[in-house]
Order: sequence, then structure tokens, then C-alpha cells
Amino acid sequence: MGKIMFFLIFLIVFGIAVKTKKKLRHARNLTRWEDAVESPASLAIGELVAVAGGIYLALTLLATFLKISMPERLVFFDWSVDYLAAIAIVLAILQPIVLALYYKICNKF
Repeated sequence: MGKIMFFLIFLIVFGIAVKTKKKLRHARNLTRWEDAVESPASLAIGELVAVAGGIYLALTLLATFLKISMPERLVFFDWSVDYLAAIAIVLAILQPIVLALYYKICNKF
């Protein structure tokens, strides 16, 4: 039951992040390549992986530089994932939501 609830919450937060990312992209009027046709989902997943990868590298360098000892694996229910990778994915998912809230509070758009 806990796995299903976690998965549903993850899907809801991921959906909100994708929707928010689309709104931010539309608000910024970013140009797209004419010859490449991407779906919004593939674009959002690609950006999620890119942002999470950058966060993961930064966290790895920071932990190595500061010689922080942390668990290598995070066991969540029956899943075992890299601790820093899990933090990076969560931060990458929450980033567009927090950015949209910031813009809404500061009346940027």
C-alpha cells in the first residue's frame, strides 16, 4: 500500500512539474528548432534528467570536497537507490514548482 501511495504522489508531483515547466516555457517564449518535433513529455523528461544530472554532479563534488560521510544507498520500501541521485531527482522535480511560486509571489509573469 505504501509503494502505491508513494508512486501516486510521485506521479502527481511529476505532472505538476511538467505542467508548470510548460507554462514557464510558454511565458518565456523560447524558440524551438523547426526540424525537430518533440513531445512535451519527452522535452520535460530530457530537461529533468539534465537538471538532475547537474545537481548530482554538484552534490557529488560538494560531498567529496567537504569529505561528508553519508550512506551510499537509500532504501525506500524495497527500492535501493543512490542517496545523492535521489536527492538530485527530488530537487529537479521540485525546482519548476518552486520557481513558479516565486514568480507568482513576485509578480514576474
